Amino acid sequence: MQRYASRNLDYLPHHFYNLKADLKELPPPTLNPATGQPLKPEELEPVFPKGFIAQEISFERYVSIPDEVREIYATFRPTPLIYAQKLVKELATPARIFYKYEGVGPTGSHKSNTALMQAYLASKEGIETLTTETGAGQWGSALAHAGSLFGVKIKVFMVRASYRQKPGRRIMMELFGAEVAESPSPQTESGRRFYAENPDHPGSLGIAISEAVELAVKNGRTKYSLGSVLDSVLMHQSIIGLEAEAQMRELGAFPDVVIGCVGGGSNFAGLAFPFVRYRLEGQTIDFIAVEPEACPSLTRGELRYDHGDTAGLTPLLFMHTLGMNFVPPPIHAGGLRYHGMAPLVSHLVKLGIVEPRAYSQDKVFEAARFFLKTEGILPAPESSHAIAAVIDEALKAKEEGKEKVILFNLSGHGFLDISAFDRR
Repeated sequence: MQRYASRNLDYLPHHFYNLKADLKELPPPTLNPATGQPLKPEELEPVFPKGFIAQEISFERYVSIPDEVREIYATFRPTPLIYAQKLVKELATPARIFYKYEGVGPTGSHKSNTALMQAYLASKEGIETLTTETGAGQWGSALAHAGSLFGVKIKVFMVRASYRQKPGRRIMMELFGAEVAESPSPQTESGRRFYAENPDHPGSLGIAISEAVELAVKNGRTKYSLGSVLDSVLMHQSIIGLEAEAQMRELGAFPDVVIGCVGGGSNFAGLAFPFVRYRLEGQTIDFIAVEPEACPSLTRGELRYDHGDTAGLTPLLFMHTLGMNFVPPPIHAGGLRYHGMAPLVSHLVKLGIVEPRAYSQDKVFEAARFFLKTEGILPAPESSHAIAAVIDEALKAKEEGKEKVILFNLSGHGFLDISAFDRR
């Protein structure tokens, strides 16, 4: 069997896919916390670039990728679609397993797909600085790189637990010219409360978001950039699934099961949403979203309105949430330490289209080691959650004696997370 699909530039999409265009039922709207009414686009302008807001509220099925952005994508996309031949052999499963490898991107993860688009939109409006948060550092690294390409300064609040666990990511951000601060920090009102209570507070994505948003709204030439959760971010990531669809066609395959890890939802949605449209048309495809047991927003959180940050500066999103004040333990999968989930992913769970699962860190690291030994790639701790579910599904197929095609997103490599494996 051919193990690799070709990286033909014809497979690089000219448009993003917007799932909202094909949903008969949409999630409840985002609310203004002050009025309790649906948020108006202009009310987002103190926080986000106008071009980003326009994409956030769009219901067009396909949104064009600007030539300037597509040209940069073409330096590393299409990313490889790989048949996991050695993994299949070692598991002795009748399942065929394919993975989309996003670790070949400029900073080693899928995050560049939306970072490049957001930095481009900011540059077109003359925005000088973008603020953001980052958990494990993949998002901060990607935005730092994108900002350097489009002439936008980047200020990153990095969750303290990851800042100290993953110095390589901080170094990468600074090499691209970004300014990086531990969060919670004494630099903002949002951070000072937690910093004063405990200068060694492990931090959370909710706190870091509060700091980044606060800095943006207080400076006229500064806006905020988010790496997950929002509809437009998930739409930018759809480039993953659109490519995978074309590449799987080349290999004569189509997925029965699509799997991804979830923190805020972007890498899962990026692979899954272009295939969800087939499910909406009546085709049988299973979707599995895997989260850590330490931060189980989908499996144990409530589906309700909540703030996306800890200080309550953001609009109210209807999503699965553990509560805006939830501070997860400092697990190594820092990119999955978020109290909430993308409203669109939450909505698909509610509709029964997506099955959520929560795995322990021990199980996840065991799967990562197994994948390294079979496929030769050290996966990011986040991506390793997907691999653990892939192994479970492959063994289930073996027990049932059923052939099935499993597709998953290897959303990033773990070479800058290698110290996490050393401590296990």
